[in-house]
Amino acid sequence: MSAAEKKLAELGLALPDAPAPAGAYVPSQLIHDVLYLAGSLPTWNGELRFKGQVGRDLDVKTAYEAARLCTLNHLAMIKAALGSLDRVRQVISVSGFVNCVSDFPDSPAVLNGSSELLLAVFGEAGKHVRAAVGVAGLPRGAAVEVQMTVLVAS
Repeated sequence: MSAAEKKLAELGLALPDAPAPAGAYVPSQLIHDVLYLAGSLPTWNGELRFKGQVGRDLDVKTAYEAARLCTLNHLAMIKAALGSLDRVRQVISVSGFVNCVSDFPDSPAVLNGSSELLLAVFGEAGKHVRAAVGVAGLPRGAAVEVQMTVLVAS
C-alpha cells in the first residue's frame, strides 16, 4: 500500500474501481512526465451518486462531496495508469465543472471538495492551479465533473 493510500485510509476513504471510458477516449495519457486525466464524474464503481443542478437539486455541501468523489475516481485512475499513487510528484491543475443554476456563485466552494482532498493526501505536492466553472449541464446529469493533470516521478 502506497503512502498516499495509507493517508486515504487514515481519512476513512477507499479508492473505487478506476472508471472505464464512456466514449471514444482513453482515461489517461502519459506524455513524458505529465499524466493527463480525462474528466471524472461523481460515480462509485460505475454508479452515478450525485445527479442534478447545484442550487436547485443539491446544496453546496452535497456538491462538495460530489467533487471529492470525482477526485477519488481520479486517484483510482492514477493508480491504474502508474501502478502507485506515490509516483505523483505534483498535482499541476484541476478543472472543475459544476452543473448549476444560472446565478450560482459558489462553484469555487464546490471544487474545494477536490482541492482539499488532494492537499490532505499529497500535502505540498497536492497544491495546484484550478478553474471552477458553472455550466448548464453535464454528462448523465451529473452534478460535477473534474479533470486533472499531474506531474509524475519516473
